[in-house]
Amino acid sequence: MSNKNDLDGKISQGWGGSAPNGAHVNVFLANRGSATAAALTSVFTNPSPGFCPIVVVTGEDQASYQTVLPPTIMLNKIAPSTEFQETLIFGAAQVGIAQAVLDSVAAGLLEATQDTLVYVALWIDGAADSEDAVRVSMRQAVNAAINEAVNGRPAGAGAALVQQRDSVTHPFYGG
Repeated sequence: MSNKNDLDGKISQGWGGSAPNGAHVNVFLANRGSATAAALTSVFTNPSPGFCPIVVVTGEDQASYQTVLPPTIMLNKIAPSTEFQETLIFGAAQVGIAQAVLDSVAAGLLEATQDTLVYVALWIDGAADSEDAVRVSMRQAVNAAINEAVNGRPAGAGAALVQQRDSVTHPFYGG
């Protein structure tokens, strides 16, 4: 189990699945009451159309919702372009995030308390067409991101990036 004081401000990203049902996330960990938590929680005071931060919950129906522990806030990185994409974000993605956070508790990476807050910014392709595939992809992405945030990158990863700096690229870069 990680010392909660070591988690405040840890940031990572993760990818799960494959297009069009893959998922990309950014994960931020914060200690309750910290400046990091205050800054990240401010997203609740600044929602905008299409971007609605929510506390991740599970439950068979609304009356049986339970807050995932540690408390987890999710926010979509792009506005949903269709009702189905909105359903994927607030349904399948939320379930996948909940499963991954609970996986991390089961693995001893996080504690099921109110002391650490997990923030997940998520992206789902507008062409996604499978709730089950998106849920699985989101679970994979969040598991990878939490693991990286808690355990860090492999030794030498930073040095390797520096060595490759002139040839780095990105799928959204066409140059």
